[in-house]
Amino acid sequence: MASLGQITLPRAPSLQKGLLRRPIRTPIRFNGRIASVLTNAGSVKASVSQKVIEEEAKVLVGTYARAPVVLSSGKGCKLMDAEGKEYLDCASGIAVNALGHGDPDWLQAVTDQASVLSHVSNVYYTIPQIELAKRLVASSFADRVFFCNSGTEANEAAIKFSRKFQRFTHPEDKEVATSFIAFTNSFHGRTLGALALTSKEQYRTPFEPIMPGVTFLEYGNTQAATDLISSGKIAAVFVEPIQGEGGVYSATKEFLQSLRSACDAAGSLLVFDEVQCGLGRTGNLWAYEAFGVTPDIMTVAKPLAGGLPIGAVLVTEKVAEAIKYGDHGSTFAGNPLVCSAAIAVFDKVSKPSFLASVSSKGLYFKDLLVKKLGGNLHVKEVRGEGLIIGVELDVPAGPLVDACRDSGLLILTAGKGNVVRIVPPLIISEEEIERAVEIIFHNLTALD
Repeated sequence: MASLGQITLPRAPSLQKGLLRRPIRTPIRFNGRIASVLTNAGSVKASVSQKVIEEEAKVLVGTYARAPVVLSSGKGCKLMDAEGKEYLDCASGIAVNALGHGDPDWLQAVTDQASVLSHVSNVYYTIPQIELAKRLVASSFADRVFFCNSGTEANEAAIKFSRKFQRFTHPEDKEVATSFIAFTNSFHGRTLGALALTSKEQYRTPFEPIMPGVTFLEYGNTQAATDLISSGKIAAVFVEPIQGEGGVYSATKEFLQSLRSACDAAGSLLVFDEVQCGLGRTGNLWAYEAFGVTPDIMTVAKPLAGGLPIGAVLVTEKVAEAIKYGDHGSTFAGNPLVCSAAIAVFDKVSKPSFLASVSSKGLYFKDLLVKKLGGNLHVKEVRGEGLIIGVELDVPAGPLVDACRDSGLLILTAGKGNVVRIVPPLIISEEEIERAVEIIFHNLTALD
């Protein structure tokens, strides 16, 4: 039995194709009482999930509008709730679980490392941190890596590095470039610096005043960006090569190339946020590879450790030279446990055959979506690269997402709430893709 506080959940039945076929009667203990539960979807005498939801409301800060599902186990691209209902996971913990759930190599790496050394802080050297950094450097434009614990922390570090770089390279100037450019539909995190670079006003307004000096420009507006960069006041330009939270919008090669040229001319840094689109999600190891443009700084996080908290800031040597002892740091960052997990993920995802499979499955997924959904009047566009896919609607996507969840498929919203975001584990099979599209198709009536 697996315990959650005073709630004791049953061991998950084995995951099979489709929903579980035979109900299994399982005793479940909640606050000392035994409830008999049929662990088949829809056949529940007493809902453990409802009790968990009620307990959550009593003890956690209400920062999340959670879906009414209590997930208890997973394998591959399948998840199981506390009552035994099976879900096809096309959300991946918001693009985190690149290898799905319970990958054996990831699990082996975590258990092996946990048995010998989990954490010692950055006061000391540890081998897994160095080995992971070597892989990141060898596979990218970067010369050095700074580790942290999340995407928003990675962007906070990039903000500090950008300002320090300007002071380092202009030591005689009383005033140096300290401002930033970000773009419409951007999402860079929820801590105050990263939040200042995030375009959605509803995220920023309750916490104002936040970091000053950020100008938001239209995503893709080359002229506006080059004009402002040329002012000489911009420390760095933050841009997502493919926007995830913003609605699955991809930059053009010409736009990113113009940013690169303008930053070079003005001495500004170019920062690519690949927290969601990086590490294989697009079918390239790094999203920037498809554009022929390299940044000065790149932030990565979500899929890197396969579900454990990690972030990384990849930088060129010219940026690294500006950062000195004590300029930044983290207690937990890059510990042996999380880096061992990340090595297991990286070594699988970085294989050319794996990346090729992501590309082919992404094309198959989009083609099926266009074929099945294209005739619906509410569907405006299907877009994306690899396995980051957006379905734009002319109505809110929430009802469709809810209906799909009730039918056993987990997907997300994005943009202004009118985009269905599909970010499955990168190991998803063609059969699972077909099943996902069928569920979306059969629930399109929810939009009416």
